[in-house]
This record gives sequence, C-alpha cells and structure tokens, in this order.
Amino acid sequence: MPKLFCGIDWSENHHDIALVNRDGHVEAQLRIGDDAGGYRRLADLLAEHGDTPEDPIPVAIETGRGLLVACLHASGRLVFAINPLAASRYRERHTVSRRKSDAGDAIVLANILRTDAHAHRPLPANTELAQAIAVLARAQQDAVWNRQQLANQLRSHLREYYPAALLAFQHQANGGLTRADARAILAIAPTPAHAAKLTRSQPRAALKRSGRTRDFETAIDRIHAVFRADCLRQKPQVEAAMGRQMLALLRQLDTACTAADDLAAETSNQFAEHPDAKILLSFPGLGPLTGARVLAEIGDDRTRFADARAMKAYAGASPVTRASGKSHVVSHRHIKNQRLAHAGFLWALSSLRASSPAKAHYQRRRDHGDGHAQAQRHLFNRFLGQLHHCLQTGELYDEDRAFRPQLALAA
Repeated sequence: MPKLFCGIDWSENHHDIALVNRDGHVEAQLRIGDDAGGYRRLADLLAEHGDTPEDPIPVAIETGRGLLVACLHASGRLVFAINPLAASRYRERHTVSRRKSDAGDAIVLANILRTDAHAHRPLPANTELAQAIAVLARAQQDAVWNRQQLANQLRSHLREYYPAALLAFQHQANGGLTRADARAILAIAPTPAHAAKLTRSQPRAALKRSGRTRDFETAIDRIHAVFRADCLRQKPQVEAAMGRQMLALLRQLDTACTAADDLAAETSNQFAEHPDAKILLSFPGLGPLTGARVLAEIGDDRTRFADARAMKAYAGASPVTRASGKSHVVSHRHIKNQRLAHAGFLWALSSLRASSPAKAHYQRRRDHGDGHAQAQRHLFNRFLGQLHHCLQTGELYDEDRAFRPQLALAA
C-alpha cells in the first residue's frame, strides 16, 4: 500500500494539490498553474515526499483528459479519473454543511484513494497508436453527428420555402441532403426561382463536379420534373433572403461533410496499422470505422478488464439488477460508455446482414419476447464476450465456434 496519496482538483487556470498519508493527515498542499512550470512544481513536490519511478505516488483527479493527465500518466504512475458525482458524494462524508473549496476537494480526492482505491480503476495503459486512434475515431464520430445536425437544420429550413428540393432528393439513399450530388444541385438552385430556370447543362455540370459518374439523364429528368411542378411560394424578396440563408447552411454542411470524410479516411488508415485490427475485422458487421470506434473505447491494454463481464458492463451490453426487499428489477444499463454502446448498436445491426448465425440468434431473442433494442444488446453482449476471448488469446473470430451451442439447440 502506498505511503502517500495525491489528489488534484483541476480547473482551467490552476490546479490545487493535496498529499495525504495513510492515516488521513494532510502532508502537503500546493496550488500550481496550468503550464509546464506548474507541472515541474508538482513533480518536485512529489519527489520531496518520496516519489520514485519504482514506487510512484498514485494520483486522483476528476478528469481523464488534458495535458496534465497525459504527463502524469506518461510518468508511469497510476492515475485515477474519479467521476465528479462520486467525488461529490465522498465530500459529504467529511462535512454536512456542504462547505466546498478547491483545496478541500483535492483532499477529498486523495482520501478516495486512501480508503477506496480498490473500487476505482486507473487509466488504462494504452499504446500511443491506440490513443491516436481514439482521438481520430471520436473526432470522426463527432463530425458525423455535427453533419447530421446541420442536415436536419437545412431540411427544416427548406420545408419553409422550398419543399421541392426535399422532394427531389428524398429518394437518395445513404445520405440524403448530405450527398455530394444533392449539395451540388442546391448550390446552383438555392430558391424555387433559380430552380425553374435551370437548363439541362447546368445540373449535368453540377453532378459531374460532385463526383457522380452515371445516370445523368435520369437524374436531370427527375430534377426538372420536380422543380418545374406547381408549388406554393414565398414572396420574392422573402424567398431570396431565405435562399441566402440556405446557402450559408449549405456551406456549413459542406465543411462538415468534408471533415467527416477526411477524418474517416485517416481513422481507417491508422486503424489498419494496429495489431488488433485483424481480430476486430474478423467479426461480422465490423468495418474499419466501427472497428476503430470499438478499439478506441476498449483500448489495447489487456489488463484493463478483469474478465469479459467487466467489458460487457463497461459497454452497457449486460443488464443490471436492482433488488430490494420484494422488489427485483432487471433493466439495461444507463451508466455506460455511450460511444462504445453506439458503436455496438451499429455493429449488431450490420451483423444481421453479414452473419446468418447472428441473425438467427437475434431472431431467437425476438421470439423469446425481447424488443428490437433488447435483442440487439443481447447480440452485442455475446459479441463482446467473444471479442474479449479473441483479444486475450490472439485468435481470429470463428463463427462455427461462436454460435455452436445455439445452432445445436436449434437443431
């Protein structure tokens, strides 16, 4: 057991440090700046109190990100990212007056490690490549969400003055208004007045600029038919103003689409270089992007999860039981890694088309009475168990072994 425990209450401009011994007495307190000088002062304080590479002092802080955390983690010490809500509950153990200060919070965090370090997990020791993939995969996912939000704004705006544009592209699969050809047509026809004057050569040129390579005449015929049909119109000046607003939204959407595509390409390239990529891609329904998102959240530290159950709970795939007296409720987890859960939803959905045994497993759960989301979580839960085994043993996914008990039961 360490002799000292360090708690850090971080903020944007400064951080409060507290060192607490095994008996709970405060050995030292310090406030440092959020810069290289502040980190050196922290390192000197820890060294003065016996911190060595062989026996580093563990640190508790309310975040798992930032330069300070990265530097502390790179030094080889155990860094515990304590949930702020959990820290707030611990604070009430020491005072009932709800007194609060930054220096006091640092002491609370240090005492959390002193009394309950076994109940908290340190940050995983992921490789540099895994950390880079996590940055890119999360950024790409954020870009996709931002792209969809902007597309929804554009769609709502078009409904107010230009419903023909929505009608022209409502058949578009895999993107709708986010498709390059749809955005290219909207750029040359921002209002119904512009759309009614389009020649055949203008949309053809726009479609070519968007990267489209076939079915030009069919697309042009459909666009002309929709744009030249009778429709309700705003007053001319109002329509022109709304067209300018649409072009502003369209430029934002173009930027979001480009960012999502660029990040997707870079994420896939980085993911392909990781040793675990072959194992992840051997699973049905996992492509480069979804596989990268899964790797980003579970990492490549093999000691992070004690067993498959821990990984399933972290992903929110396993149910949680709440039992008290005569009450006994089993429900899905709300506290989980939301990004991993979202990736698992896409993974399970794609596997229904890529794997017959996976689809049969899903259908058995539906026949058992599960709803669609519940059956998908159950399938994701099963995949996670198999993934944990494959990562620990270095084996690729084997569909015959993965679903053998269910296939035998069905026979």
